[in-house]
Amino acid sequence: MGALPGYDLVYQGKVRDLHVPAGADLATADAILMVASDRVSAFDHALEPPIPGKGATLTSMTTWWLRTLGDEAQLAGDHGPGGDALARIPDAVAGRALLVRNLDMLPVECVVRGRITGSGLVEYRETGAISGVALPAGLRDGDALPEPIFTPAWKAPKGQHDENISLDRVVELVGAETAETLRTRSLEVFGRGAAIAAEKGLVLADTKLEFGRDASGAIVLADEVLTSDSSRYWDADALEAGRVESFDKQIVRDWLLAEAEAGRWDRRTTPPVLPASIVERTAARYAELLERLVA
Repeated sequence: MGALPGYDLVYQGKVRDLHVPAGADLATADAILMVASDRVSAFDHALEPPIPGKGATLTSMTTWWLRTLGDEAQLAGDHGPGGDALARIPDAVAGRALLVRNLDMLPVECVVRGRITGSGLVEYRETGAISGVALPAGLRDGDALPEPIFTPAWKAPKGQHDENISLDRVVELVGAETAETLRTRSLEVFGRGAAIAAEKGLVLADTKLEFGRDASGAIVLADEVLTSDSSRYWDADALEAGRVESFDKQIVRDWLLAEAEAGRWDRRTTPPVLPASIVERTAARYAELLERLVA
């Protein structure tokens, strides 16, 4: 992405960019422009081409969830119609950017799982537990857990892999009181999100949340919230019938895995270009999830 009027780019991740007001830096800026791109990543690789409309869809989803949950503290200024924050968002990224408060982010990915799948399933099969949380024997991919569990990860520096950690390790990183706050609030957000999703015919299988401290020291729910990039949503009717129909980039992951199994990609080098059909199907699933949530 090129320069935005009035802002300097200070961070570019695989799928999101952070900008601060021109002349400021990430440590001292009063607000940060968080831009969701249309880029897509999988298996730690950035992919081509982007998914049209993805950034706007994820931004709308985060905004909707913050307002639905009544937890808008991370937003800077007024994001309502005609609000000051909207006036400060450049036209080039309108619809896919949020002006957010500059928080001191905590070094923990707050993952909550209500179903067993993905990397959690791999760890469970190896150890019988996830992030130190022991689970019943015999669980299969997609099974509901007895109750949602907090399975945090350490936020590794850029270029390194996040690492699943125990609650004891979270205590070592941020202290006992903060660790308990993160666990409790994460489970609360997941519980409310799962209940609302169920009303829409959706299963919220898991989610990743992040928190930061504001200038007063209060812990604030931050970053993207309950989006299809940070969460797994499944269609409830399909799951009841024994099928998993997801509303995220699983279509992309499945295609890449098929390419790897066929010997056309070694999972280390630059991935193959996504076919137009995969791009279109993925964009449609992102859009359908937002439509079902806000309906």
